[in-house]
Amino acid sequence: MAEVATSATSDQLLVVIDPVARRTDGESVRIAKDVLSGGAVSTKVCLPDGPEEFARALARRGSRRPVVIGDDRALIRAVSVLHRRRELAGCVLSLVPVGGTLSLARSLGVPTGAVGAARAVLEGAERRRDLLVDDSDGVVLGSLRIPPAGAPARHPAETGHPWLRTCHSLVRTLVPALPTRAAPVPEARHARLRVEVDGVTLVDLHQPVEAVWVAPTAPGRARVEVHPLSVGAEASPLLAEGRTVTVSGAHFRYRADAVVSGPVRTRTWEVREGAWGLTVPAAP
Repeated sequence: MAEVATSATSDQLLVVIDPVARRTDGESVRIAKDVLSGGAVSTKVCLPDGPEEFARALARRGSRRPVVIGDDRALIRAVSVLHRRRELAGCVLSLVPVGGTLSLARSLGVPTGAVGAARAVLEGAERRRDLLVDDSDGVVLGSLRIPPAGAPARHPAETGHPWLRTCHSLVRTLVPALPTRAAPVPEARHARLRVEVDGVTLVDLHQPVEAVWVAPTAPGRARVEVHPLSVGAEASPLLAEGRTVTVSGAHFRYRADAVVSGPVRTRTWEVREGAWGLTVPAAP
């Protein structure tokens, strides 16, 4: 992802605290707010109760630099609001990650500790980053993935901590088994999609695919990786780079950052070079 470091100012801040962050980790929110208030000349704190108030707070920020205290979804929401208002170019966002989903924030170089992230807001540097914008005016900060069609959802006990798997096994042992029913016919775990990169077809509808992955790489360009359906030996992925990516075919869903969208029949994404700025720790 393209980055250009510049200095960030921290004189006047608008601190928008996402309601999910307040519910999940009030102590980290309090610590971050104290650090920010102690280091900035002026700090205005907003406590929106929902997406509409969240958007209204950003729209009324004036000359204050917006700081979002929340998880990946709160960051995506803030970038989306500023993009729709066409204000990303003249705005530098800051984030203090608080909540359950922080993988995007971590990948963007934002510290995940409340104190370290708040200090980065005050002392860090702006980095301009590329943005994927689709034809419905949606945004992608990191990467997007089209998963296998009909892929079954995994039980929480099948992933994550070992103790979850142990508890799940214990419950199955203690609880009598329910009468068996006819198992549903599994859906096909592939899709037939046409993927075009800068107008050139990378894969067409006749070739079933298991997954498509798109992410900004070189400045102004996205890397596209298509995994064809493999029978027997694993098929090599199809790779390409370009500024625009169009996917079309049967109705499909896609995961952009932490959000699942769709179903749609076609979607085009375009890379906007250096479209948004985020404050991260300054290089030593």
